[in-house]
Amino acid sequence: MVPPVSEPLVRFVNVRKSYDGTVDAVRALDLEVARSEFLTLLGPSGSGKTTTLTMLAGFERPTEGRILIDGEDVTDVPVEKRGIGMVFQNYALFPNMTVAENIAFPLRVRSVSRAETASKVARALSMVRLDGFGDRKPQQLSGGQQQRVAVARALVFEPRLILLDEPLGALDRQLREQMQYELKHLHQRLDVTMVYVTHDQVEAMTMSDRVAVFSTGALRQVAEPRRLYEAPASLFVARFLGESNALAATVKRPDDGRCLATLATGEAVTATMPTACAAGAAVHLVVRPEKILLGQAAQAAPNRFAARIAEVTFLGDQTRLRLAAFGADDFIVKLANTAGQASFAPGAEIDIGWQTEDCRALAE
Repeated sequence: MVPPVSEPLVRFVNVRKSYDGTVDAVRALDLEVARSEFLTLLGPSGSGKTTTLTMLAGFERPTEGRILIDGEDVTDVPVEKRGIGMVFQNYALFPNMTVAENIAFPLRVRSVSRAETASKVARALSMVRLDGFGDRKPQQLSGGQQQRVAVARALVFEPRLILLDEPLGALDRQLREQMQYELKHLHQRLDVTMVYVTHDQVEAMTMSDRVAVFSTGALRQVAEPRRLYEAPASLFVARFLGESNALAATVKRPDDGRCLATLATGEAVTATMPTACAAGAAVHLVVRPEKILLGQAAQAAPNRFAARIAEVTFLGDQTRLRLAAFGADDFIVKLANTAGQASFAPGAEIDIGWQTEDCRALAE
């Protein structure tokens, strides 16, 4: 029976993985991947993202739980029978084969006819903009071109799912950024499901329909990039996905999704409160550097404080200020550089402020 189109392509059902029987590399994982979705598994080293991918691929078996693809339980199905394309960081191209032979390899092991193989290889080369490169060897290509060959090889047998494990990690920054958009546009054209692993937050934000953030073996939050950034569910997500100011505080008066909280230095702050907390609860008040208002703009803000500029850094499209405020000197403000913008100098006193909606009280 073919599952309805509305059903997710992939489901992890209460999946746990332990390599030593004591420490869980992944625990209590419930995660769905929609059809045609680009989902990125994001997290630091040891967070469980790569283990999740290797279990989906079939290289590792869960200690507990089930993995379903297209409604079929594949928990015990071997790698070669899952119909999944794989792209690795090291490309894993055969150096003794031409580009065309590398791309044709998955078709050859599936006993596809010579004529059909030639047609599919030509189409795959065109998809990744490598027409005319079929007779070259991998060592004659740039890093970005080799990566495209690896992608073409994963696409050539028309899999239902493609897994990409840090595929851009070996590229320099400029080429990496270019390949991010190439992969994103390729996904949009082909309407194929992709699950991507990275530790790079910008990469995840650039490419993904949704991002699943992992830490210490647990899925912390899964959402589309804008929601993850603007509405983090935990302090870990707020700090890991972009830069944040996090001020330790105590809830003084909770009020239907908002609260009045008090900093250790005595200042009162109003904030949104996504998770209900009682009066006296310890929280961190998280506000993004680009949400901070300065000078006259801060005067009308419900949260308004005095600060001193400790450092000014020009970043091209932005200016980054490090301020002394709230008993420390590590409060960060980021401003888009625009014509006629006021200049800032270390040592100057300045008013800062922010809106209640731009500050989130996150429980510890």
